[in-house]
Amino acid sequence: MLGCRSGFVVVLLAAVLTSVVDHRVVRAQTPDTNVVIPITPPRTPIPAEDATRNITKFSFIAYGDTRGALDGTAVQYEHSLVVATMLRTIRARATTDPIKFVVQSGDAVLDGRSANQLNVSYVPVVNQLTAADLPYFLAVGNHDVRTSTSLTDSDRVKGLKNYLAANSKLIPPEGSPRRLNGYPTYAFGYGNTFVLLFDSIIANDTTQLNWIRGQLEGLDRRRYVNVVVVCHHPAFSSGPHGASNIELQAAAMRNVYMPLFRKHHVALLLTGHEHLFEHWVERYSDATGQHRIDEIVSGGGGAPLYGYMGEPDLRQYLRDNASTQVRLEHLVKPGVDPGANPHHFVVVHVDGPKITLEVVGVYWGAGFQPYRSATVQIVP
Repeated sequence: MLGCRSGFVVVLLAAVLTSVVDHRVVRAQTPDTNVVIPITPPRTPIPAEDATRNITKFSFIAYGDTRGALDGTAVQYEHSLVVATMLRTIRARATTDPIKFVVQSGDAVLDGRSANQLNVSYVPVVNQLTAADLPYFLAVGNHDVRTSTSLTDSDRVKGLKNYLAANSKLIPPEGSPRRLNGYPTYAFGYGNTFVLLFDSIIANDTTQLNWIRGQLEGLDRRRYVNVVVVCHHPAFSSGPHGASNIELQAAAMRNVYMPLFRKHHVALLLTGHEHLFEHWVERYSDATGQHRIDEIVSGGGGAPLYGYMGEPDLRQYLRDNASTQVRLEHLVKPGVDPGANPHHFVVVHVDGPKITLEVVGVYWGAGFQPYRSATVQIVP
């Protein structure tokens, strides 16, 4: 019996040593060269805006927060599971419900200053989506470009350089009318829907704000009946970044961007930052009638999961916006236990002015159903 146990210990020790050696080999073979390998673009890029003018029915995928604990040493495992489920979903619906593109709300890797983390862990996973001919659009998160609000901060500059290199073949080039030069801020139109992605880390930046305002003011709303905004930081959330905690970016979202979004009747705000799923509805009134903005917090792309921490204090926000009769509803709250908030992604279905959402859980969370039905209509 002792001999068997001794043999087991030897085998176990050998396995541990092999694991350690393999881990070191991975590091030795993948030094941080500070050169980011761009994501391979899809064979068919997103069409020019005029080419899709008459399309009024399509779907797209939204998700966020794909960073992993082993970024820089291994391909993101949880993110890979999410993408595998995406690909199965895309293939199954290719003829009945074609999915046209993917948006990601930020935090691609643990530290965006590291080219190695992007090259080893993130880019190979996203390449699976672009290989399936899916255009892919990433907003920046705080882990991508760090938390400084200064445009000249050295950490931000390095992270932004890597972000732009990784996404250089996916986003509009500098100099185009749908790109803010020098920023990770851009937009595109598909069918009857206009999609705008911006940098919420610097939500108080006036150059970015003025560019976004110009994009919204210049839209042909007879064509673009739906406006969708993608960024990392939610205006309202109930995880560790929200609840009783009001981060600088959340305050800017509430004070600067939500009034702008109401003015231009933005339909849908897609965010992450909290590694869970929740759904807020902001209802308001103006001279044209009653409207709503749906904010989806979807940070289930692979990062460590979060749980519900409490409701944010919105009394001041409601007082400040009383003139438009703002009312807030927390339509879907996350579970207190992080295990109740599985990795997931969202399928957004567009059918004319109608938008419906479908949440798809991954792996052990395959049965995740935060609504009473598989899909929920949010617009009109």
